Order: sequence, then structure tokens, then C-alpha cells
Amino acid sequence: MRLLSQIRSSGKYFLLLDNMLVVLGFFVVFPLISIRFVDQLGWAAVLVGIALGLRQLIQQGLGIFGGAIADRFGAKPMIVTGMLLRAIGFVFMAVAHEPWVLWLACALSGLGGTLFDPPRSALVVKLTRPHERGRFFSLLMVQDSAGAVIGALLGSWLLRYDFQAVCWAGAFIFVLGACCNAWLLPAYRISTVRTPVFEGLLRVIRDRRFLIYVLTLTGYYMLSVQVLLMLPIMVNEIAGTPDAVKWMYAIEATLSLSLLYPLARWSEKRFRLEQRLMAGLLLMTLSLFPIGLTSSLQMLLLLIGVFYLGSIIAEPARETLSASLADARARGSYMGFSRLGLALGGAIGYSGGGWLFDAGHAFGQPELPWFMLSAIGLLTLTALYRQFTQRRIEPAMLGGR
Repeated sequence: MRLLSQIRSSGKYFLLLDNMLVVLGFFVVFPLISIRFVDQLGWAAVLVGIALGLRQLIQQGLGIFGGAIADRFGAKPMIVTGMLLRAIGFVFMAVAHEPWVLWLACALSGLGGTLFDPPRSALVVKLTRPHERGRFFSLLMVQDSAGAVIGALLGSWLLRYDFQAVCWAGAFIFVLGACCNAWLLPAYRISTVRTPVFEGLLRVIRDRRFLIYVLTLTGYYMLSVQVLLMLPIMVNEIAGTPDAVKWMYAIEATLSLSLLYPLARWSEKRFRLEQRLMAGLLLMTLSLFPIGLTSSLQMLLLLIGVFYLGSIIAEPARETLSASLADARARGSYMGFSRLGLALGGAIGYSGGGWLFDAGHAFGQPELPWFMLSAIGLLTLTALYRQFTQRRIEPAMLGGR
């Protein structure tokens, strides 16, 4: 038992190191894509939205296949290959002067994420006990917030010199992550049995309850992905400088570092997972409605702060709920499929959000995309409420799996 505890402990420390590299590499580049191509090069927001949506759709939509392959062959080869693919995508992004090159770069980046993201999530489930899983997810999210600020600050500083430097920095970090995984990550099996690829896929597809839950989250993700598209554009538009975008991530880091873990510990003793998820989504929805009506940077940042607070409440609950519903015999497949809502929500949220942003400005109604997002949030909240009241979701119900 002591050896098993040591393996779990060392594995969790490595997951924290690995997560920091992934978050840094991502946030050095992606928050600045809309600034670079929309504001600096004058591209239509819908073109950039398509690129970001394509990355999201490929990474999350094909995640079930990445997870199923990891169930069969293990986590290590998938993670290393995926990180190298994302680095190659960033190299293409550095030389993107036509939309199709940016789309190719984002597609490669998404394909890399398809390979490394599900096995990383499955390793978290494997190496944490059920009673500590929610807190570990909260720690990862605190780290996400800190890494997002550091990455965005580094990217903003490099953008003053050249966008190519931004992309090369992101590529270097992912190559470093691939090397760390190749040398330090043990050859973990992420499922309790070596599940054939298609058996894992079928096991998930037959789980109707999990299917409905994942697809319902599409609306939630349509809201959450705007931190990489419309919110940075809005901050830059009102402030008049891309440097102001870093304040978005400073707010997120401050709230996450001070509140995320304490809130998770406090709320897990008092509220069910589904209640926390819906409360966070409600805050996110209410914060987006007035954004299109504000012309004050201070008010905009305040509303963004409320949006982040909602995300802080919702995300640990959503991640823990998804992990609790996963079948241990096909963890990779389940964690991969759990990203399908993000794939659909990201693709629609990015491309649709970019189109609505352009249309709102063209027709003199800049509030249009924000009203639409709020309506989507309310519809998603209603759907989740009906789903959860029909049958209460409890991790304890899954003990027989």
C-alpha cells in the first residue's frame, strides 16, 4: 500500500508539472490570435473564429478516438506525439499570412490536443482517489489560471517584437513538454483492462445518460470559449490597446488563486455537483448580457470578473462530475467523449460568435452577440435543471461499475 501511495503521489506531482507546461504553451499563443489577425492584420472576425472553432472541433470532437487509442496502447506515446504535433502547428501559425494557413495551423494544433488531452485527463482519474479528485481538479484549475496569466504576459511582451516570436515560444514549450513526458512519464495503463479501441467507443455510445449530459454542455462551452475570441476583442476595442488584454487574465488569476480551491472545498460539503455547475453557469450567463451595452473599461472588467467567478464555481464541479460518471474499464474513451460538448460548443461559439460580432457591428447593434450568448446560457441552464431533476446524479450511484 505504501508503494502504491508513493506512485500516486509522484504521479500527481508530474501531472502538475505537465499541466503547467501545457497551459503556458497554449496561453502564450492563443489569446493573441484574435488580436494579431483581427486588429493588427484587419481580417474579419469570422475568419479567425473559424480557425479557433476548427481547432476546438478537431481536438475535442475527435477526443473519443484519442482516448480509445490510449486505452489500448497507453498514455505515454499519445501524449508525446500530440505535444510534438501542437508544436508543429505553432510553427505553421508563425508564417500564416493567408486564412488557409491559419486554419491548417489550428487544425494541427487541435489534432495534437486530440492525442494528448484525453490520456492526461484519464491519468488524473487513475492517480487520484474519488474523495480527493475534486480538490485535485481545483488545484489544476488554479494552476491553469496562474499559467494563463504568465503565458498571456509573455505572449503580449513578445508580440511587441514579432508574432513569430510568440509562436516559436509556444512551440518550444510544447517540445519541452514532449521531452519531459518521454523521459519521466512511466508507461501507465489508464484503464483497468486493456480495452480494444472499438469496444471502448461502443461502451460510451451505449451510455445514454452520459451522452445526454455531455451534449447538454454544448451551450455551456459556447459561453466559456469567448475568453479567447470576443472578450479579448472587446477589451482591446474599448481600451484601444492589446496590452489591456493581460488585465483579463490578471483578474482570472487573482480570483482563481484566492477563491477556486477554498470555494471548491467549502461547496463540496454543502452542495451537490450539479447544483454547483448550474450556479456557476447562471453567473456566467448574467455577466454576458450587459457587456454589449458598456463603453467603460472598468465596467467591462467587472463583468468579466463575474464571468470568471461563475467559471470558478462551475468548472471543478463539471470536471468532477464527468470523471465520476466514467466507466473505469474505458476511462480514456469516456474522458475523450466528455470533450464532445466542448467540440460542438467551441466550433459554434467561435465561428457563430465571430459572425455575430461582425454582423452586430455592421448593423450598428454591438450588443447582439452578447444577448444571443445570454439566451443560450439560459436555455442550457434549463436543460441541465430538467436533466438533473429527473434523476439526481451522485458518484455513489456508480459504485457498481
